[in-house]
Amino acid sequence: MEKLSRNSRVVAITKILTENPNKVMGLNSFSELLNAAKSTISEDIVIVREVLEKLEMGRVETIAGAAGGIKYIPGVGKDSSRKFTEELCELLRDESRIVPGNFIYVTDLMYNPQIISKAGVVLSGFFKEVEVDCIVTVETKGIPLAYEVARSLGIPLVIIRRDSKVTEGSTVTINYVSGTSGRIQQMSLSKKSMKPQSKCIFIDDFLRGGGTAKGIKDLLKEFDSELIGTGVLIDNIGVSNKKASGYISLVELNYIEETNTLDVQPSKMVE
Repeated sequence: MEKLSRNSRVVAITKILTENPNKVMGLNSFSELLNAAKSTISEDIVIVREVLEKLEMGRVETIAGAAGGIKYIPGVGKDSSRKFTEELCELLRDESRIVPGNFIYVTDLMYNPQIISKAGVVLSGFFKEVEVDCIVTVETKGIPLAYEVARSLGIPLVIIRRDSKVTEGSTVTINYVSGTSGRIQQMSLSKKSMKPQSKCIFIDDFLRGGGTAKGIKDLLKEFDSELIGTGVLIDNIGVSNKKASGYISLVELNYIEETNTLDVQPSKMVE
């Protein structure tokens, strides 16, 4: 391979790191790919690290030891996080989102790549110092957000189903009480999907009564695993006596029935 200029190497290193968040990569792999000495690659990485940190786009961390190298940890600055949540709130204030039954339509947001990729990075920042084995979510709308959080943290995503599927093999199914309707519902998880004694974080699009989060906590106990955190895009603060506590949210929403309006504000956690 022909020799590349420093600018070209820096672009390549940045692309590789940002496409493989939280993955430890040895300098040898960069040296071989870019046909440059390790000392040269080290100098390039210093530039990448400084630029990413200056722009508050994450950081490059050095891992010592024989199996060490570098890894990119995604991140968003406080100002960018605040601006993002403000823009998200503005989208949610649209009263046409209120559908029959006083539910809030958020499907378009949950499947918008630009919104969810940014939300995933912001939300993952609250858990980057936590020792966690996997992200869990319940099908279906929370999957894109949960995937982006899992990707940012560099850990697997486990999807809990509402009904058991024959393609999943042997499953564990439990009943749980919906925090909103009070009805008995089911959730199911394949026995092959998770290692015992896993530490998990539950990610979802919307938290109403917290019944799903409590159900997941009970389901994980069947796998000798633990729910150590919960993160949601939107918290419906208008629901009292929630079954979940200690969770992280990006946006707080309250439906005011008397005026048929939505009061939407950034969560205090991102201020």
